[in-house]
Amino acid sequence: MSNTIENQYLPNYVVPPGEILEEELESRGMSQVELSERTGLAKKTINEIIKAKASITPESALKFERVFRQPAEYWLNLEHLYREALARNAEYVHLESEVA
Repeated sequence: MSNTIENQYLPNYVVPPGEILEEELESRGMSQVELSERTGLAKKTINEIIKAKASITPESALKFERVFRQPAEYWLNLEHLYREALARNAEYVHLESEVA
């Protein structure tokens, strides 16, 4: 029995959840400073999430849920999928270098 996955689309890029957060802010006309004030998260933390330098934690996801009325699970899922895609792409690069 084979466990290979065939015909699976694997993009060579990933969208950080911070990009989605930034788009959400823009669509609502909200600044990072305002989000910081409404969530109690540091301005630096908000900016680092947007710049993909920090992860969305369960605590920050709950705060985003309160502000945006989107379930914390949505934000955590974005983070999880992003981290999984990064790991998958790194593994692919590693395997490609072994073959070459």
